[in-house]
Amino acid sequence: MRLIIFASGSTGNCALIRGGGRSVLLDAGISARRICESLAAEEMVPEDLDGVFITHEHADHVSGLAVFLKRHPLPVFAPGGAADALRLSLPEHAHLIRTVTPEQPVSLGCMTVTAFSTPHDAAASVGYRFEADGAVLATATDTGCVTDGMLRLFAGADAALIEANHDLDMLRRGPYPAYLKRRILSDRGHLSNAECTWLAAVLARQGTGKIVLGHISKNNNLPGLARRTVCRALEGTGAELYVAPESGRLALEVSPCCV
Repeated sequence: MRLIIFASGSTGNCALIRGGGRSVLLDAGISARRICESLAAEEMVPEDLDGVFITHEHADHVSGLAVFLKRHPLPVFAPGGAADALRLSLPEHAHLIRTVTPEQPVSLGCMTVTAFSTPHDAAASVGYRFEADGAVLATATDTGCVTDGMLRLFAGADAALIEANHDLDMLRRGPYPAYLKRRILSDRGHLSNAECTWLAAVLARQGTGKIVLGHISKNNNLPGLARRTVCRALEGTGAELYVAPESGRLALEVSPCCV
């Protein structure tokens, strides 16, 4: 299986997952043009995709969806409340939107995708577990805290994309208004570097061999700071650490591993 991240952060999120002879997008929070250009760099066209999996309905995860579907009608999978919101905002594409239920697997040929609930201030928010070619990739990039349900679906993952949204000191001293800081810090907001470090350490001890830090805030964090904070906790585990770019490309092979 292969993970290619096209963008990750507060301004837009989109990734490509390929495995088991199938290819899907994870979110569409960048322009349709950028999505198509990113696919072309992988020697793909949108018609090669089997669908788009949406984590939740916030703009940084769906802003490119309307134009993309107009030109390339594909199945869109989203959790209940998010699926409803997308049908209302994109009535001309409502027939393409399919509701996924947390912990009920969706089979696309030899790829299996299982959603799991994440606590975030959206109509509905999920992470996804992708299984193909004997490998497991788990993703969760918008969550205010780590739940037992999330840990259960992360168990056995060979690679994981997790959130390192903000540094606590940068956020508290930063320019955001108080209400927005409270939102980010809440149990339905975003994970801090410290919380991400705890999750990364748990995953590494369980055998996850590759960990990617994503959804790093442009205003309240630094990629190098997030990496240094998490890296210390992974010493001696054998896990490899990567940082997803805000704009650019990160490609990762996901294969069965034993750390």
